[in-house]
Amino acid sequence: MTTEFRKAIVPQELRSLVIFDHKAFGEYRADWFDRDDWRTYDSWWMIVDARKIGCCAFEPHVDFQEDRREVRKNPGLHGSLYIATTGILPAFQGLGFGGLLKAWQLTYAHRHGFHRVVTNTRMSNRAMIQLNRKFGFRVLRTTPDYYVEPRESTVVMEVQL
Repeated sequence: MTTEFRKAIVPQELRSLVIFDHKAFGEYRADWFDRDDWRTYDSWWMIVDARKIGCCAFEPHVDFQEDRREVRKNPGLHGSLYIATTGILPAFQGLGFGGLLKAWQLTYAHRHGFHRVVTNTRMSNRAMIQLNRKFGFRVLRTTPDYYVEPRESTVVMEVQL
């Protein structure tokens, strides 16, 4: 099995990113990124045996604060990397690829000089919360009603590198 991580080429791969997002997050339509969202982030493919099975997106040098009602945009914070999304196609979930992608994300952060990584997920996404904890993330806060369709709290987590 060969695995590689390749930066998505925007705008050429915008359509592929949107389609992947829909497949990875399925019924959670409110969580899908649109083309403008994808343009905002540094996006990376996880490719296994020449097939795109995972994807993630980063926002460098910011602190995640969008869950707070008074904040509309994440404020700058030098040395902090926000993981905006992490997705594995459903057929490949539960096979260890999420852990491989998470390990790569933290290696990426370390190699690029970040000292902190922050992310958030639905409270019901126990697998992601557990995976983040396995990699040293701790819960910063839980914000009610962050997600819509269905309404749900977000769990904001961070790890210091």
